[in-house]
Amino acid sequence: MAERQAKVERNTLETQITVSINLDGSGQVKLNTGLPFLEHMLDQVARHGLVDLDIVAIGDLHIDAHHTVEDIGITIGQALTQAWGDKKGLRRYGHAYVPLDEALSRVVLDLSGRPGLTMNCKFCSGSIGGFDTQLFFEFFQGLVNHSNMTLHIDNLSGKNSHHQAETIFKAFGRALRMAVEVDDRMGDAMPSTKGSL
Repeated sequence: MAERQAKVERNTLETQITVSINLDGSGQVKLNTGLPFLEHMLDQVARHGLVDLDIVAIGDLHIDAHHTVEDIGITIGQALTQAWGDKKGLRRYGHAYVPLDEALSRVVLDLSGRPGLTMNCKFCSGSIGGFDTQLFFEFFQGLVNHSNMTLHIDNLSGKNSHHQAETIFKAFGRALRMAVEVDDRMGDAMPSTKGSL
């Protein structure tokens, strides 16, 4: 099997971002975004998804974190698309339930070729460590739009916003790991009756 790796650079007047990803990694991370809590969440994706992530982001954080968070999501989505290639032989679907103390989240995804995000989470607070919880939606929307995946995120319970966010990102990592896994029974068949994804 060919190496499932990609490196993408995105440069705009608002942000300069480089993302390297290895779908067959071991959960190694190098993160330099200026956003410590987002880095904590991306670390969860890498470690629980067993993907290697190297992300450097320079953004207009003097304004706020919106552009940087959204563009990191976009660039990760672009890197995922390059890394998994034509998707032949992949499981395609992934799902995970992840608890953390009182919090529980479910993530279900499909490498469908059609972008779609449904995210149901009422965070208990507006910020976590100075990070605006509204930006989690913007991150996943950017990722979904540029990876062309269908993604359903449901926080089922939680009384602590840190726990809520962490269960979401851990579950996303586990679901992604399942979806990009090579299914030996598929051979190099396309996991779709359409013949393409």
